[in-house]
Amino acid sequence: MKDEKRAMALGYDGYNTPTVKAKATDRLAHELINALSEQGCLIHEDAYLLAWLERLETGDEIPPILYQVIAELIAYAWVLEGKTPPGWQGHKSIDTQV
Repeated sequence: MKDEKRAMALGYDGYNTPTVKAKATDRLAHELINALSEQGCLIHEDAYLLAWLERLETGDEIPPILYQVIAELIAYAWVLEGKTPPGWQGHKSIDTQV
């Protein structure tokens, strides 16, 4: 038996706690992923994170236990898109090689 495809979409406005914007399984999960991809949204695949998020319903805020991991994903996505957090002025790039 084939594994069921699952997907969730989170939304973040830059100020409030991120919320669940959409949940989907099977065909709708594929459609959700494709639609978000076409809009230029970044897709992160993580079965363990999904297991936590699936406990939530559309419109729910993420729980405090997930704040750090979601914050890191949002920060990484913003860096990839060349964004900075609202109100963050004077950002200077780091010229250090590791």
